[in-house]
Amino acid sequence: MDNVLEKYRHEMIAFLQNKYGQESEIQSDIEALDFYFVNQPTELTSIMYEPSLCVILQGKKEVDFGDQSFFYDSKGYLLASTHVPAKIKVLKATPNEPYMSLRIKFTLKDIYEVLKRNQQRKFVSNTQTEKGLFFETMDLKLYEPIVRLIRLLDKPKEEIAFLSELIIKEILYILVSDEKSGSFLSKFAMEGTVSNKITNSIVEIKNGFNEKLNIKKLANKINMSESSFYQYFKTITSMSPLQFQKKLRLEEAKNMLLHQNIEASQVAFAVGYESASQFSREYSRMFGMSPKAHIEYLQTLAR
Repeated sequence: MDNVLEKYRHEMIAFLQNKYGQESEIQSDIEALDFYFVNQPTELTSIMYEPSLCVILQGKKEVDFGDQSFFYDSKGYLLASTHVPAKIKVLKATPNEPYMSLRIKFTLKDIYEVLKRNQQRKFVSNTQTEKGLFFETMDLKLYEPIVRLIRLLDKPKEEIAFLSELIIKEILYILVSDEKSGSFLSKFAMEGTVSNKITNSIVEIKNGFNEKLNIKKLANKINMSESSFYQYFKTITSMSPLQFQKKLRLEEAKNMLLHQNIEASQVAFAVGYESASQFSREYSRMFGMSPKAHIEYLQTLAR
């Protein structure tokens, strides 16, 4: 089985290099599927995961979450159940063998629909809240539909649009049918669980990231005490609600600075800061350099 998986992996690397060359961040013709290539190791970078399956085709990555460090390569995969802050570092990449990874995005509604149709409610019996990131070993059963999804990129757009949805549902079905990954995902997708309630509050904070945060109101909305809300929120995200909102603001600021021709002071007010100097200090603390220097660094990676 390992030989078959390796054969598929090398075929996909060749396929993607032929199709995309050395581009760094690639949004494919499948909306839920994107890729990331880099030809040298990177510094530790602050990011925000969103609900997704992440697979490395070539290379190795470090993921720092809270006070823990995780390492994975092409033999494993990562699942993010909700919007989760982390720091990542590409450890293994060269011009001849660049780091190559893919991400398949989904929503918890997608997971819930698969759970309902396949009656996987048995997983909800273990309702203990856990971290929002999950790592597991890759197997051929999961890898095969991922390969078919990538191969679709050579098909006509009408075929891509129709078949990609079916293949992604197949991938989610495999994930929720597995005892470990299914248990993890169901806690966040099934209504009424603590993890699902916290996830709903995460979505609310994300949607109003530039507004003043009212912890008491959020806790009351999901019928939880402020202390319990704080505790469970930190378990899932590794951050307090206020820290999480700050992370969202700074990630949005980074994207605005990277993709729009706009001054840092304008960005500061757009993401909810009342002081441009405070924004600059907190941005430097989060990313390790000033907004201007950080954007210049990110632009060099994309060349």
